Amino acid sequence: MPGIQEVFDGTTHKSPEHTQIELEQQSSYDRDRDELARLGKKQVLKRNFGFMSMLGFSCTIMVTWEGMLVLFLAGYQNGGPAGLIYGFLFVWVGTLCVFTTLGELASMAPTSGGQYYWVAMLAPPSSRRFLSYITGWLNVIGWQALLASGAYLCATIIQGLIVLNYPEYNAQRWHGTLLLWSVICVAVLVNTVIVSLLPKLECVILIIHVLGFFAIMIPLVYMAPHGSAKDVFTLFVNGGGWQTTGLSFFVGLYGNVFAFLGTDAAIHMSEEIANASTNVPRSMLVSVLLNGALGFAMLVAVLFCSGDITAEEIIKTPTGYPFIAIFVQATQSVGGSTGMAVVVVALGICATIAFLASASRMTWAFARDRGLPMWRYLNKYAHELISATKKVEPRSSIPLVSILTTVTISCLLALINIGSDVAFNGVISLTINGLYSSYLLAAGLLLWRRCTGAIALPTTYESNPKIVTEGEAVSAQGTIHLTWGPFRLPGAVGIAVNVVGCLYMLIIIFFSFWPRTREIDAATMNYSILVTGFWILFSIVYYFAYAKRIYKGPLMEV
Repeated sequence: MPGIQEVFDGTTHKSPEHTQIELEQQSSYDRDRDELARLGKKQVLKRNFGFMSMLGFSCTIMVTWEGMLVLFLAGYQNGGPAGLIYGFLFVWVGTLCVFTTLGELASMAPTSGGQYYWVAMLAPPSSRRFLSYITGWLNVIGWQALLASGAYLCATIIQGLIVLNYPEYNAQRWHGTLLLWSVICVAVLVNTVIVSLLPKLECVILIIHVLGFFAIMIPLVYMAPHGSAKDVFTLFVNGGGWQTTGLSFFVGLYGNVFAFLGTDAAIHMSEEIANASTNVPRSMLVSVLLNGALGFAMLVAVLFCSGDITAEEIIKTPTGYPFIAIFVQATQSVGGSTGMAVVVVALGICATIAFLASASRMTWAFARDRGLPMWRYLNKYAHELISATKKVEPRSSIPLVSILTTVTISCLLALINIGSDVAFNGVISLTINGLYSSYLLAAGLLLWRRCTGAIALPTTYESNPKIVTEGEAVSAQGTIHLTWGPFRLPGAVGIAVNVVGCLYMLIIIFFSFWPRTREIDAATMNYSILVTGFWILFSIVYYFAYAKRIYKGPLMEV
């Protein structure tokens, strides 16, 4: 029978089937290691993830249908029911184009550095280091803000449920900050103590993600009073008082955009995925399609089931989250509504676990290439307390120092909420600004390279693209040989998708800085332009003052 068979002399022999499986696993490991070596990086992290576990990771980090419920108010206030519907479709198609393009890049160079590595790979030699450095900073701060934002949303939903069950409860902002820290503590526990179980846990969470969708959808659709199709598909709301409904529509897109954030998490886990050049783009695209379908279905259901709740009641609900009020109207039960909302909170906490995993890997990758301040201190701290690798804990191969640093930053950002929740919303907006700006730089350079014919087919060169830094051999023109990976869209189709993705990102970045209402005061101001501008200015000043001498782009370790 297949498997390991014992014989009488005490030795073990393996059946041909078992040997073949081991050879395939070893071949996959060798291929991934060699591919990473061609990119100039050592294999340090363990490749515990396969396609299904990474699909679960990607789907649960996006939490699109859950995000649609949580951020329902953003699109409803500026756009209304029809604006939410058509805005979702617009964002869904745009996101699919963006991550098809990033999937091509991930297939060419599957590394945890992601965008900043690709920019160094694609940019002209004269600006390669600077653009790569700025991209790395945008990506790092975007992921740091995403972790804080995800934990904040979970914490405030919990506060909303307390208000629902105990109307006399007086919610305070510092309560929300303490709850935020509690959510992050759960994420730290999973990412450090039981990290070896994370791939299996993500598969389980994927199942809960899908089953939870039906657990909420079925009672909601069955029990709630239904509105008319005309109101759902034709009613636009301009709650921000903008000059035109179209302008209000674009201002309200950020809720839909936030529901799709985190898709690039698989990219930053590339060095922990088997067969990364194929599985990373596959997991991203399947997760966008699957989550988009679930999110759109949930959005339509919630809009039809809003029933007799007026727009004003939706906007001014005491829980702070309209979906809780819609659940109460549907079930006519506080307990039942709480149970449905707990599913959303639980999956939100699971997403925060994945946020921490990706944010820490991105921080670790950029620090590995000397892109972050105090990288010498981080190395020394890791060397003395962790392992000889200086950045990765040896027993489970996790970037422990980066995890602790990421957690510390998020906990400090949470203190902003105590002073002003409006100011903290600037941190949330920083997520969109930072991540989308890093996507745009990488995708724009890829468009330039593909239109100029600078990327060869895989058969032209023997190896994948390799970053060449100072002190190493380069061609007379200082160029890098670029080859496509296993995943790509050929010809005009690839160019068209690349162009649509870039145009979409420009629109989203532009409107992400806009306030939610036309009349602006201290309470309605969108401070994201101030927060984003500060970090960009800081990174530029730091680059020319210090980092320019030590940051040479992605370093060649092998």
